[in-house]
Parts: sequence; structure tokens; C-alpha cells
Amino acid sequence: QVQLLESGGGSVQSGGSLRLSCAASGSTYSPYCMGWFRQGPDNVREGVASIESSGSTWYSDSVKGRFTISQDNAWSTLYLQMNSLKPEDTAMYYCAAGPGVACTVAPDVWYWGQGAQVTVSS
Repeated sequence: QVQLLESGGGSVQSGGSLRLSCAASGSTYSPYCMGWFRQGPDNVREGVASIESSGSTWYSDSVKGRFTISQDNAWSTLYLQMNSLKPEDTAMYYCAAGPGVACTVAPDVWYWGQGAQVTVSS
């Protein structure tokens, strides 16, 4: 089992920045990919960013150039730096981990965090 715990959500004005953190733990923790998803008012959970065990990253078109995914060397903490935030970025953000190469769609994910709310006002 892998446990994921997000922190760092909050409210910010349009154009502002936030950083999300995800602490990972578990006795059999050995994911191949980790990522961030978000679920907005439309209730669709979409992939935002993913990082592979090789260090390769992927971003959705909606956040490319504004968000940066990173991890510490021990793979124990995942980060999402969010800059130039827009009201349409408002959503619950979930940390995710899975056994595959990339965590870009929900079926890739085996483990979910509890979520962190991000609210961007105009």
C-alpha cells in the first residue's frame, strides 16, 4: 500500500502562485510514475502533470508553461509549482501514483491522495 498526503492548497488571485506538496509513504512504496490530477465543477478528473521514474515529465496543454512538476531525490515528496494561475484552474487537486510509465489518465493510477482545494479568483 502507498499513502499519499497533499498539502499547500488554498485561495489566490488570478496571476498568483501556489505550490502543492505530496508526501508519499508505505511499506511497499515503489511507484514508476507519479502525477497530479484535478477535478473541477464538471466533476471530470483530468491529468495535469506526470513524472516518470526516468525523470521525464508530461503536462496537459492547459497548464504547459505555467505548472512545474518535480520530486525530491528519495521519491518521497512530489511537488506541483503553479504559476500564473487562472480562475479555470480552480479545482480539487489530487496526487497520484501508479505502476506504469506515466500517470496521465485515471486508469494509470493505483493510489490517490485525499485532495487539496485550489481556488483562483478573478
